[in-house]
Amino acid sequence: MSLPHAILTALLEKPSSGLELTRRFDRSIGYFWSATHQQIYRELGKLEQAGHIRALPSAQPTRGQKKEYEVLPAGREELAAWTARSEDPKTVRDPLLLRLRAAAVVGGAGLERELVRHLELHRAQLADYQEIEARDFPPERRITQEDRLRHVVLRAGIELETFWTKWLTDTLAELAPDESRPRRIQADGGAGAGPS
Repeated sequence: MSLPHAILTALLEKPSSGLELTRRFDRSIGYFWSATHQQIYRELGKLEQAGHIRALPSAQPTRGQKKEYEVLPAGREELAAWTARSEDPKTVRDPLLLRLRAAAVVGGAGLERELVRHLELHRAQLADYQEIEARDFPPERRITQEDRLRHVVLRAGIELETFWTKWLTDTLAELAPDESRPRRIQADGGAGAGPS
């Protein structure tokens, strides 16, 4: 996914100013495609230059007035063409995973604290997603194709956060000091810490 396509999607849902788009990104699209205020404004300029969007006419002088944008037919065509394209899954690029790999080489002082912090953040995000689902997507409101598509995107977020909370919980248990982990039974029947 690219930022221009995220902006086109948001503007097709509702014409907005750059500031409104930034706020909407923080509440919805930004959960899976984040962008700064400056990035959004830069892309709005590029999309306008490409003829994909236009600033809506204002009854008042534009100096100091916020511009509101809408998608033009060329922008809708671009977004439709993009949604129809084939695209391979992207490789996961998560700094935490790389830091764990690096800790295997240089040691992991402070790693447990960071893993706990990440676990707390993922639990909070999961709770937010579940609250959104309960509020905005009860079964009786998933009638239209549009509602069902929005819901499956939210479900992806719920499933990802569920994965991360389970993985982090399991990782913290795996990395706990040996004396706090259950001892494994060796093949000869004796207790031991398992293969080394």
